[in-house]
Amino acid sequence: MKVAVIQAPPVLLDRAATLARMVAAIAAAAADGAGLVVFPEAYIPGYPTWIWRLRPGADMALTSDIHARLRAEAVDVARGDLAPLTEAVARHGVTVVASFSELDSEVSGTTLFNTAVVIGPDGAILNRRRKLVPTNPERMVWGRGDAEGLEVVETPAGRLGVLICWEAYMPFARMALYAQKLEILVLPTWDAGEEWLATARHIAREGGCFVIAAATAIQGRDVPADFPGRSQLFPDEDEWICDGDAVIVSPGGRLLAGPLHREKGALTGEIDREAALRARRSLDVTGHYARPDIFRLSVNRAPMRSVVFDD
Repeated sequence: MKVAVIQAPPVLLDRAATLARMVAAIAAAAADGAGLVVFPEAYIPGYPTWIWRLRPGADMALTSDIHARLRAEAVDVARGDLAPLTEAVARHGVTVVASFSELDSEVSGTTLFNTAVVIGPDGAILNRRRKLVPTNPERMVWGRGDAEGLEVVETPAGRLGVLICWEAYMPFARMALYAQKLEILVLPTWDAGEEWLATARHIAREGGCFVIAAATAIQGRDVPADFPGRSQLFPDEDEWICDGDAVIVSPGGRLLAGPLHREKGALTGEIDREAALRARRSLDVTGHYARPDIFRLSVNRAPMRSVVFDD
């Protein structure tokens, strides 16, 4: 199956405009023959890259203003904010992995999560999961997720699971997906560079699975003019804020496509689920290479709730 990994920039802090770009990207990818389309981490309404530039204390007022915009433009799944996306997926009959800042309107009403969804060719959401641990200053933006969506789902491309960015460095999270007959691991991320490529290749070899990593290629010129504190935070129009480096890795760790470095567009490649099954002939970490008599992993899939009411 042909895969399209999108790394063109979103419209920061604009949910509707970013969704429109995604709908257009899906149409173009489908017209090019892609059956699986992957978007980067927190693509709606853009990864909060500003948190790596704001100063604690001194920039508190600006931080508050930007976060208010982010909350207003975040995705509320219960409200139907993903409808333009799911309708486009169904219209083109593709599978899509999308990531976004999610507003938890059903519980707290204000907490945001770093969330990823897998949308099937009929437009139905096959899985929704939240990043387990926000990384470093990301904790100023997102709450901690749970394992409710730490699942592998069947898609036309193969059995697919998602880990978000540095969740790839969590051995137990990887193992939880390997144990569900994982064939394709999608890594929406903000990370790029040689170290990240080494991680993707290691996981492909360890898990005997395809690894598809997607980050946003974005420059200072891509930040909208009305972004709060733009001149302070992103003064250089030519600066590459993130290099992108989208990559598709085969089971065993060989590069199939990419890295797509500092290019705003899409990386494409062909994957075949049979390759994942063949790759585990020698190394199957949840099969003949496992030692359940020595090691045991327990996963708590209960949704995390801050308050529990007894009847």
